[in-house]
Amino acid sequence: MKTELNPHHSVIHKGQAQDLPLPRLVAWELTRKCNLNCVHCRAGSDRGPYPGELETAKCLEILEQIRKVGNPIVILTGGEPLLREDIFDLAAAGTDMGLRMVMATNGTLLTPEIIARMKTSGIQRLSISIDGATAKQHDAFRQVPGAYDGAMEGIRLLNQNDFEFQINTTVSRHNVKELEKILNLSVELGAVAHHIFLLVPTGRAKEMVNQEIDALEYEKLLHWFYRMRDQVPLHLKATCAPHYYRILRQEARKRGEKVSFETYGLDGVTRGCLGGTSFCFISNTGIVQPCGYLELSCGDLKTSSFQSVWENSEIFSSLRDFSAYKGKCGRCGYIRFCGGCRARAFEATGDYLAEEPLCVYEPGAQ
Repeated sequence: MKTELNPHHSVIHKGQAQDLPLPRLVAWELTRKCNLNCVHCRAGSDRGPYPGELETAKCLEILEQIRKVGNPIVILTGGEPLLREDIFDLAAAGTDMGLRMVMATNGTLLTPEIIARMKTSGIQRLSISIDGATAKQHDAFRQVPGAYDGAMEGIRLLNQNDFEFQINTTVSRHNVKELEKILNLSVELGAVAHHIFLLVPTGRAKEMVNQEIDALEYEKLLHWFYRMRDQVPLHLKATCAPHYYRILRQEARKRGEKVSFETYGLDGVTRGCLGGTSFCFISNTGIVQPCGYLELSCGDLKTSSFQSVWENSEIFSSLRDFSAYKGKCGRCGYIRFCGGCRARAFEATGDYLAEEPLCVYEPGAQ
């Protein structure tokens, strides 16, 4: 069974009494420990230790709180989540509560025994990060020799055990010209999806700010990615690249198509930046953020409930009010579908409601 996100949701607008949006996707950094040392790491993860990480009992409590608010997909992430000893207990507990549990891993620690435990605990999909079409390129990004071969062996085991996986790729100058090769590799490896993540210069990636592709290259890349959706037998999704959902609608208009679930699947009912609207991130110490890249505390789950944070955070409320957005994002007719990357805006200006800095589109243009 494929595990997919349907992030269709209502959003609050000024002067409108609408129900609060439900969380459709929660990414949970259960540990910051990692066996790799990736140059782009949001968390700057390494072997640790990391004091203050949530204990099992508290994690189980948080899972129950999440379930009271909605029925989101819960992404177990890190760091490297397989380095957390109770990871399968937490996955099984979430599964028993009716939550859809998935995991983001670098793939290097997979064994037949671990995959068997994933199945037993109810984890429905893995994402494996591949950031280069060759071992040399991928290992340079991961800063650990053998990371590529380890991930490939993990993927071989997933295929051998009929376990669904997708490929995630962080796009920067170092690999943008290799992206088509990575996409083709994803097809060859048997992935069900390829998700691209446009580099956001936070965490260790602040040192890679000169590795961001520029706005025009960004636009060209997303147009190419749109064209590929009909060329490959897997689902393509652009993350931290909200302009894609404007481009989708611009291209649909050229074709005389209506963008809906019937015509574009999940892409037709989602938007670009989901931070604070239907998505949130929980840190390894229980801090809730709009996303992993927008490091603003919206509440602390050690002292507050998930429901209280989701419903009462002032930051979340402002992100759900599109009339509060500034610059050309605030004037843009695609604000409901794109939203601009709030983390990128914050890193560039210090204001998470400012306009997206890597966007060539001018409101009013077709």
